Amino acid sequence: MTKKALIIGYVWPEPDSSAAGRHMMSILRLFKKQNWHVEFATPSQPTDHMIDLTNEGISSQNINLNCDSFDTYICQYKPDIVMFDRFMMEEQFGWRIDKFCPDALKILDTEDLQCLRHARHQAYKGGRELTQADLFNDIAKREIAAILRCDISLIISSFEMDLLVNTFNVNVNLLHHLPFMVELNACPTRTLPFSSRKHFMTIGNFRHAPNWDAVLYLQTIWPLIRKKIPDAELHIYGSYPPPKATALNNPKTGFLIKGWTKDAYSAIQKSRICLAPIRFGAGIKGKLLDAMIMQTPSITTTTGSEGMHNQETWPGFVTDDLTEFVDSAVDLYNNEDKWIDAQTHAKQLLYSRYDGLKLGKNLISRINEIESSLSEHRLNNFTGAMLKHHSMMSTKYMSQWISEKNKKNKTNA
Repeated sequence: MTKKALIIGYVWPEPDSSAAGRHMMSILRLFKKQNWHVEFATPSQPTDHMIDLTNEGISSQNINLNCDSFDTYICQYKPDIVMFDRFMMEEQFGWRIDKFCPDALKILDTEDLQCLRHARHQAYKGGRELTQADLFNDIAKREIAAILRCDISLIISSFEMDLLVNTFNVNVNLLHHLPFMVELNACPTRTLPFSSRKHFMTIGNFRHAPNWDAVLYLQTIWPLIRKKIPDAELHIYGSYPPPKATALNNPKTGFLIKGWTKDAYSAIQKSRICLAPIRFGAGIKGKLLDAMIMQTPSITTTTGSEGMHNQETWPGFVTDDLTEFVDSAVDLYNNEDKWIDAQTHAKQLLYSRYDGLKLGKNLISRINEIESSLSEHRLNNFTGAMLKHHSMMSTKYMSQWISEKNKKNKTNA
C-alpha cells in the first residue's frame, strides 16, 4: 500500500524566491522518490512565484484556518506522515491530526528557529548583545512546545541543534539535523573564470527582515568599496522589492536594485564576489550556499556563516568589523590567486556538509526508524505528551471557539 505524506505549508513553495522554498521542494522531491503519495496543503493564498506542484507529481489542497472542514479532509486523506512547515502550522493543525490521525508520524520542519531570529532582531534593535531574556521569549515558548509535541523536528543549522539541546534541553532524539540538500552531481564542475567576472552581488527576498537590513547596511559599506574600485557595481537581487528598496537604485554610484531574477545562479556566476553582511537572523543562508555552488567567493559575517561550516575553511572571508569587511572584499576582488583559493574551499565545503544523496538517505532512514517503534518513541517523550493534555490545549480551544463563532455568523447572515 502506497504511503501517504501530507505537508501542511505556511506558504506556497517559491524555490526561485527563497532558500526556504528551495529547501521545502528538496524535501517534497525526496518524499516523491520514495514512491510515496505526496500532497501539499496550505491556508495561504497563491503567489506570483509559486511553483506548479502538478509538474512535480505532487497534489495540492487549499485548507482553512480554524475550520472543521479540515477534519473531514484529513479523515478522507488519512496520511501516514504529516509534516508541518514552521511551528505556526503545528499549533493550528497539530491537535486535529492527533485527534483524527493519531498514528500518523508528525514531523516539524522548522526552516530556521523563529525564536532565535526574533531574539536577535530585538537585541539588534536595542543595540545590545543577545541575552537569555531575549532568547527565552514568548515565540520560543510556542516553538519549543511545537517541537516537543512532534515526533521529530528538522533543524537546518548545527548551531541551532546545539542551542536546542544545551540551552533549551530538548531531547536530541526528537531532533534531526538537515541542512540544505544539494544535488552535487548537478553542480557545475567549472564556472566562469576570474577574468570573465565583474562586479559584486547579493540576493535575498526583500520581505525577510535580515535581508532588508543587509541592504541598508550595504548603503554604508558600498561607498567604501566603490572608493577603492571606482568602476565596480553592486547588483542587488531579490523577490518582492518594495518601493523603499527600488528608491535606493542609483546608477551613478553603482548601487543597483535588480529585483527578482528567474535565474539566480546565472546572476551569481557573472559576479566576482557575493556580499552578505547579515547582522541578525537564524538558520543557514541560501545565498551563501548558492555562491558556493557557482564557485563565487563570499564575504559575510559570523551570523551569516553560522551553522554552515565548522572546521572547514570559509570560501572567502568572515568578519563583523566594517573596515575588515571592506578590505577583504576589495582584496578578494583584485587578487586572482586568493579568489581561486576561495573557490577550492567552496567545493570542499559543499562535499563535506551538503551532499543531498547522503542527507536524504539519512532522513528517510530516521523516519523509518521512528515509524517502526512509534509507540515507544512517544512513550519516551513525556514532556510532549504532557503538552498535548487538555489543560495545555489553548490553541485547540481557541480554534474551536473561532470555528463555532464563524458558523453562527454564517447562520445569522
